[in-house]
Amino acid sequence: MNLRAITLAFVLLASPVRAEFDAGQTAAQAAEMLEQAGFALLEAQGARDRVEALTQTVRAYEEGLLALREGIRQAALRERTILMAFDAERDRLSRLLGVLQSIEAAPAPVVLMHPEGPLGTARAGMILSEVTPAVASQARALRAQLEELAALRAVQDMALRDLSDALERAQDARTQLSQAIAERRMLPENFLSDDVAMTQLVDSVDSLDTLSALLAQSPPAASPELPDFISARGALPLPVLGTQLRAFGEADAAGVARPGLVYATRAGALVTAPWPASVRYAGPLLDYGNVIILEPEAGYLLVLAGLDTVYVNTGVVIPAAGPLGLMPGGAESDTEELIVATLQGSGAALSETLYMELRENGVPVDPAEWFIGGGRN
Repeated sequence: MNLRAITLAFVLLASPVRAEFDAGQTAAQAAEMLEQAGFALLEAQGARDRVEALTQTVRAYEEGLLALREGIRQAALRERTILMAFDAERDRLSRLLGVLQSIEAAPAPVVLMHPEGPLGTARAGMILSEVTPAVASQARALRAQLEELAALRAVQDMALRDLSDALERAQDARTQLSQAIAERRMLPENFLSDDVAMTQLVDSVDSLDTLSALLAQSPPAASPELPDFISARGALPLPVLGTQLRAFGEADAAGVARPGLVYATRAGALVTAPWPASVRYAGPLLDYGNVIILEPEAGYLLVLAGLDTVYVNTGVVIPAAGPLGLMPGGAESDTEELIVATLQGSGAALSETLYMELRENGVPVDPAEWFIGGGRN
């Protein structure tokens, strides 16, 4: 085995340990976030506005879980990289270790002798003098990789325990939020809702576009006390934690292009109002699941489709960051399944989709221009 082959066998295993540091740091930060969310959950019991406090707590848990999953994902990816390098170089490493063991076991005079005589012995000595320091250096790097692998597995074990506990506490927070919403007094009504007329209207439409267009043509419900919505352009928070799947007007796998954004979310994710608004419609619609249509200002309608649980009723005024509902999937109760999905990748557990559409004077506009970061998360 020549010097190049020996060096190559170890270079693939000698990448820096920065990845382990990043994964551990991310997991530690996530654990701190989840601990703070736990304190917030306890404090929410006696909060004056339990709905607001619990809404913030649920979102805090979701952000902490998101960060924790990222730490687990980083550790898992780095571990796979190390193991793949070990596997790819298994034969070379075995041959190299055999050569080193043979050299170590052979008597010194035999090692120094060469079949080609003194000249061959001299050449062999020169090669060994070049190879030995390189092998020693790369061996130290290999040891560092093995230590990193052990540290990564420790990070994953700790993070997975935190994940399991946090999932239960997050579900407890969601349950308490649902109970608090059921027990609280009704939100202030901005206009009287004719339930019969609304039911007839919903039954008569054949698409989300038709319902949105009809609501846009009807008298506005926005209250003059609501803040100026136009001033929020480019600064709105996303209504849900997730990953954008499709942009405005982008066609899906079936070739259907919609005038809105599609987000992948986790099961049971909390959906909140990005801006104070009147609820023009809340309920089921065709095959869209539950739909909520908000009116933050006269002439503007924000459509959110694909929810499972709905917390608001048509006609109420919802404050900014107020809870609107939950995505389908219920609780993330199957911890084992979720952990497997987390280890497979950051998007593996994003099983639900939220559709978001913004209309200005009845015409769909790109919502990405209104949300922080261009609508991507």
